[in-house]
Amino acid sequence: MPTLELTAENFETTVETEGITFVDWWADWCMPCKAFAPVFEKAAENHPDVRFGKVDTESEQGLAAAAQISAIPTLMAFRDGILVFRQSGALPPKALEEVIEAVEALDMEDVRRQLAEAQAAEAQQA
Repeated sequence: MPTLELTAENFETTVETEGITFVDWWADWCMPCKAFAPVFEKAAENHPDVRFGKVDTESEQGLAAAAQISAIPTLMAFRDGILVFRQSGALPPKALEEVIEAVEALDMEDVRRQLAEAQAAEAQQA
């Protein structure tokens, strides 16, 4: 599956869709971003059941600010609308494969339980 161009208009609906979405935050002037691009594209080809999207931080500055992107490339993974992975820096192919496998293997009931517990604890502190 080819990578999707994500913008302020389609970002939220794309990452909130059921399933797995990986997002590569990048810019044209960023050499590590350019080095990571073919790795990301190859992963998209190898995993047709996973959505892969790219956000150009130069043309989507508001979206990048809202996502608190302070370094690029930044890779995010969402599963069923929940951010489950975030890391800055280009990953080599093997490391990206390991992240994809780990996200696919997540027990989402456990993730939701942990998230609810953290939100409840935060609400008690407020």
